[in-house]
Amino acid sequence: MLSYSKLGFGLMRLPKDENGVIDQTQVQTMVDLFMHNGFTYFDTAYAYAGSENAIREALVKRYPRDTFTLADKLPAWKIKEPEDVERVFRESMEAAGVDYFDFYLLHSVEEKHLPTYEKYNAFDFLKEMKAKGKIRHIGFSYHDGPELLEQILTRHPELEFVQLQLNYLDWENEVIQAKRNYEVTRRFGKPIVVMEPIKGGTLAVLPPEAEAIRKQTIPHTTPSSLALRFLAEKEGVMTILSGMSNGEQMKENTATMRNTSPLTETESKAVAAITRSILSADTIPCTKCRYCVAGCPMHIAIPDLFTAYNSQRLYGEHARYQTYYNKFASSGNPASACVACGQCEGVCPQHLSIVSLLKTVSEAFDH
Repeated sequence: MLSYSKLGFGLMRLPKDENGVIDQTQVQTMVDLFMHNGFTYFDTAYAYAGSENAIREALVKRYPRDTFTLADKLPAWKIKEPEDVERVFRESMEAAGVDYFDFYLLHSVEEKHLPTYEKYNAFDFLKEMKAKGKIRHIGFSYHDGPELLEQILTRHPELEFVQLQLNYLDWENEVIQAKRNYEVTRRFGKPIVVMEPIKGGTLAVLPPEAEAIRKQTIPHTTPSSLALRFLAEKEGVMTILSGMSNGEQMKENTATMRNTSPLTETESKAVAAITRSILSADTIPCTKCRYCVAGCPMHIAIPDLFTAYNSQRLYGEHARYQTYYNKFASSGNPASACVACGQCEGVCPQHLSIVSLLKTVSEAFDH
């Protein structure tokens, strides 16, 4: 099995200043803290706006190349012509400032993206780049069901690892099918890189009822450490990516993963109770990846509006949630502005019915 640091720094949710620009100073501080604690795996993507440039400045220019591991991804939705595959790869290398990637992935492989990767020979391209030394290890991130996953791993034995969305809230989820995807990947003997272990922050700040369960049964834990440790004990898990956005998150997660231990029986029972509690609230399972935002013709801040809705569902109606909603809807982009073009649903890795959900959110907030 491939062996790399158990905690990975996911670069999807880097800190930003008040103007929405990546805070390079804070990113550098976080990179230094991460490296100082002995962790070396960094995960970026062509689709993470500004991320490749940010990690070039904070990491690549400041540390010897053999002291860190860098992963990047090729997005199907940016490929329209045969030459786009090589162009995107080259642009990623230039943006990140490297002459090879330790890990390179086909981004978000699923039923709607697989035909693009096959049409433009992306699998062969990865093998070619590996043969040339431009990629050390090839794999893919995955957002679909276990049946398709088995087909892909059968057809492409050359793929060395799989990046899966795993967390305790999704473990038995019939849409995400985290447990079944995990089991398929293990059956093929492929190492697993975990994404969304804290489900976009959902498991970092628990709603009141779930938090009460944690405090009553396992007060010695923190919500984030519980989520990470649930996965750290799983066989075949190579690296757990956490999309950390500030130094406090970095400190907590590195402390957890430096001396991680399996969940006790009491902790496992608490996780089950917390899961039941959260799922009973009927919230929108958005992970705030923001893939839906870039192509929205109405420039609706979909994840932020969903956050306002979920907060109201979890914590009860309060003026602060309307204020939060208004902050992102005030520029003329409320949920009601949706024109139902469906672009957002085409790129959502959670397979959410976003058009319909925006109508629900609009009914709650657009008075």
